[in-house]
Formats: sequence, structure tokens, C-alpha cells
Amino acid sequence: MTSPHPPGATPPPGCPAHAHGGTDAMGRQPAHHPLDGPDPYAPLKLYGPEFAAEPNRFYEHLRQYGALAPVEIAPDVTAMLVIDYRAALDLLNDTATWSKDSRDWQKTIPADSQVVPMLGYRPNALFNDGETHRRYRQVISDSFELVEPHILRTKVRHAADTLIQAFGANGEVDLVSEYARLLPLMMFNDLFGMPDSYSERLISAISGLMDAASPEEALTADAAFTSYIMELIAAKKAQRGPDLTSWFLDHPNGLADEEVIQQIVLTMAAGNEPLTHLIGNSLSRMLSDDRYYNTLSGGALTAQDAINEVLWNDPPMANYSAHYPRRDVFFHGTWVRQGQLVLVSYAAANGQFGQTTLDQTRTGGGSHLAWASGPHACPVQRHALVIATTAIERLTAWLSDIELAVTPDQLEWRTGAFQRALAALPARFTPITPDQAGATPWDSSPSSSTRPEPISTERQPASAS
Repeated sequence: MTSPHPPGATPPPGCPAHAHGGTDAMGRQPAHHPLDGPDPYAPLKLYGPEFAAEPNRFYEHLRQYGALAPVEIAPDVTAMLVIDYRAALDLLNDTATWSKDSRDWQKTIPADSQVVPMLGYRPNALFNDGETHRRYRQVISDSFELVEPHILRTKVRHAADTLIQAFGANGEVDLVSEYARLLPLMMFNDLFGMPDSYSERLISAISGLMDAASPEEALTADAAFTSYIMELIAAKKAQRGPDLTSWFLDHPNGLADEEVIQQIVLTMAAGNEPLTHLIGNSLSRMLSDDRYYNTLSGGALTAQDAINEVLWNDPPMANYSAHYPRRDVFFHGTWVRQGQLVLVSYAAANGQFGQTTLDQTRTGGGSHLAWASGPHACPVQRHALVIATTAIERLTAWLSDIELAVTPDQLEWRTGAFQRALAALPARFTPITPDQAGATPWDSSPSSSTRPEPISTERQPASAS
């Protein structure tokens, strides 16, 4: 569906809103909609409270443009958004037409734009093509393959129990800020080879980067994160261990220290937010839906069911997979200029034909795009599922009567263009204490000073990525 010069077609003018010359792919003028504001042809804003509250309404409105639609992802930053499932697959698997390198595009936006942290070029597996991408990605995928699933589950249970100990006696908790956001960072700290005592430093640094209220706070957090990474690298260069950092350093692809650092930063950044919100969104679904509500401690519906429903209908990364055409192309009915930013809406593509039911997720009715597709699909899907599933199962096992502290319609969603993420998930439960009868998280977790058993000691053959 990609053609450089289709008969009778001409490249679009500069503004992405005029990709169809003011008409849709069939030559029809799109009907005015209140979502458009005063200009019905202006790129639709995919940020702010209105979008956060009703993203599917926005996606449905965008379908009048065809497979691609003009959007604004931040003030004065526009993009074309792929909202069609087939078009998304075509783009994600066509490396001859589409590049992941954002350097030329980055020159066209302000250096301090709020989207730079998500889209700005870095020398890692996410922003490179071809052999460079393969070399970086293989280090990540091969190293994670050395993490045994049963050991990973043990580590998740330990992290979950540690967090539950912190709020279990309170009888209330924000499951985003006190559980879902912290657990992945504790896991990364452990998997990359640092003692539990370093978890708080990593959590503080990443939280500061995500929630900084000023440039000064962001700089302070960035300095703290840099310090953590440099100490991690120094520790592993001094003494290797059965951990991801050591395996990154020793991989046959021979990454330089700076390249190793960049892949660690990518893994922590790209893994933390989506995993946080996969856990949060799945818990929200379980606590909001009567099909799950009466079965939290064991029943017909499982944590895996909730996760599958979320991956189809509320993917934690709703719009991403930034690509840039290597030349002017006519793609699924729309001209796209060379170097123009094109994002894939996993949420809109998944929901092209409506919400996916639980029965459909169980019977394998197609494949969702929450992990993306093609050579840049998530390389550690299996590990993410183990972490999310185990974290949810551990929480609901200890707190079997947990319930929302607000009604589902009172939950607030974060307002950015990229993520489908709850701002908070307040819940309440019967408090638990260390001295109560029966097993509790306090007597089930290993001591924080006791290192878990080694993950593995043998290197597996490199695999194609």
C-alpha cells in the first residue's frame, strides 16, 4: 500500500492537516465535529483532559480521514497518526520505506519541547535501523533470555511482598504510586545486579524525571539517574555477576561502555512506564468489573484475563512507534512527506472494529498491537507478562477483599498523547499486620540482605532479532 508516485497523485502541502487537500480519502469534506474546535481541518489535539477522558471518541472522529489522520501531540508539534490495523502492520514491517532515526525531524521542533524525551534520538535499539538496530537489540533479547521464568517470578513475589508490607497495615493504598509504579523499578534494580538498598535511589530518580514540576527538578533527577547508572556500570566492571548488566557488557556483539549505558537506560525507561500502567490498568479493570470483583482470590476470571483485555482495549502505550518515511510516499490513501513524524495508534488500530471481548481474547481472535510488531516489537514480552501477572496475583492473594475507594467514573487518567495511564488508583482493604494469625507478606519474603539464587551462569547462543 506504499507507492512513491501513484498515478494522478501529488505530494501534500506542508501542513499535515491538508494531507487530503481538505478532503478525506474519498474526496469528501469531513463533517464538522465539536472535537475539532473552530477549525474543522486543524490537527486534532491528542492531549489534555478531554482526550484522556474519552480517547476512543477521538479515534472514531479521526477515522473520517482514512487510515492516517493529522494530530497534534503537544503544543505546535504535529504528526500523522496511523489508526487502521492493516496500515499499522504494513508500516511496522516495512523497514525499506520507514526509518526510526528521528535526528532530522528533531531539528524541526524546539529543543525544549516536551516530546523530546519520548522521541529524541539516542544511540539505542529504539532509534536505529538495520545492522545497528540488530546489534543493540540482540544484546537486550539474548540477555533477557538468560532470566529463568521461575526465578523471575520469585523476584516479583519478593518485590510485591516488600511493597505490601509498607502499606498493608493502613487499609488503603494508591495502587499506582505505591505499587504499580514502584514494583518494576525494584525489579530492574535487582535484574541489573544492584542490592535492594539501591532500589530507593532508582525509584527517586525515575520518579523525579517523570513528575518534575520545573526544569531544575528535572535536572536534579537526571543527575541522580546518571549517578545511579554510572555506579551500576562501575560495580559490574569491577565484578561481574549473574545479572543483565554483566551480560550486556560481555555480549559477543561487543558494545562499548557508552552503548551499554544507552541500552540499560532504554530498557529501564521503555520497560518502566508501560509495565507500570499494564499493572495499573489491569488492576483497575479487575476492581471495576463485577466479573472479576467476586473472584479476586480465585475464580473463573484471572489476572491474565484482565491483562489480555487491557492489551486489546486499554493498551498502556496507546500511541507510539515513531517512524519517518525515507522519501515522499503515498501510504494507504495519504501522501506523507519525507521525514514527517508518523505515529502508530495501537489503541485505535486494536479498536477499529469495536471493543474486543473477553471470549475473543481467550480464543485467540487475531493479534493485538500493544507490543507493536515487526523488527521493533517489544523484545521482552514474555518477561513483562510474568512480572505483571505475578504482581497482580500476589496483591490479590494477600488483600483478597481489596476494592476501589472511588467509583470507576471518578478515576482520572493522565493527559499525554502517548500513554493510557491512570493518575491514581485509590483502593481500600482490611488491614493486615505482621502479628496476625496465618501467613502474611512479612513472613513469606526473603530477607532484603539475602540475595536470590543465581539466574543463570551459562550464555545461550545469540538469537536473531
